Amino acid sequence: MARVTGDGTVGKALEVLDQVAAFGRPVRFGELLAESSFPKPTLYRFVQTLTNQQMLAYDPERQTYSPGVRLVRLAHAAWEQSTLAPVARPHVDALSKAVGETVHLAQLDNAQVLYIDKRNAGQPVQMYSQAGKVGPAYCTGVGKVMLAFLDDSTAAHVIEQQSFHVFTEHTLDSADALRAELADIRQNGYGFDREEHEPGIICVAMPILTDAGRVLGALSVTSTTSRTNLAGLEAFVPILKATANKITRDAQNWSFPDYNTKEKTGI
Repeated sequence: MARVTGDGTVGKALEVLDQVAAFGRPVRFGELLAESSFPKPTLYRFVQTLTNQQMLAYDPERQTYSPGVRLVRLAHAAWEQSTLAPVARPHVDALSKAVGETVHLAQLDNAQVLYIDKRNAGQPVQMYSQAGKVGPAYCTGVGKVMLAFLDDSTAAHVIEQQSFHVFTEHTLDSADALRAELADIRQNGYGFDREEHEPGIICVAMPILTDAGRVLGALSVTSTTSRTNLAGLEAFVPILKATANKITRDAQNWSFPDYNTKEKTGI
């Protein structure tokens, strides 16, 4: 169901775009209406306006709506200008070749993880994470290492927003358990996903931090329990750290999002 925001017409229109995108496929108006909090005339008006502005595309044969070409152009511009992906790309490529396993690059999107780049292993494994997808922060390696290095007030706010849904028997199921894990990550400088989000999927993750300690994003090397174990992944910590440092170095002139509530400082 759509969330009614306090941001007027623009906020409501964005809710409709979010709803269409959430289906992950072309969607009929009736399907949107069934999950929308807006009355039918209001939803119809937003859908028509968004279609006229090419933010949505309408297929008259199938009578379905999907993200439009204008939205795609905006998304591409945002990807290039507002994410770490273009800066990190050569380093993600080099890391992927060196380790031979799946590599993820992620940033925080409010209280969630946004996967912004991914390189598959030589023998790819089916898993949830894909570039452009969002995932939970409390049960992913990249999410936890970013949370661990947020300032206290921001971390507390983000932890409050976690659902703590139990995906596997290894999922952290409470704020207290997560805080204990984050303390260990801060001490070690890196963290793991111990089959917490998907059975059989494990990873070692490293935060990407400015010299001032501000969170830029995170890297992970991901594999399966049938291929390796946590000790095997831990061997990649030095190259993960070196790669994160290279990304930090190259990000000096990048206008990155600020995930902390403190006053912005330079790298």
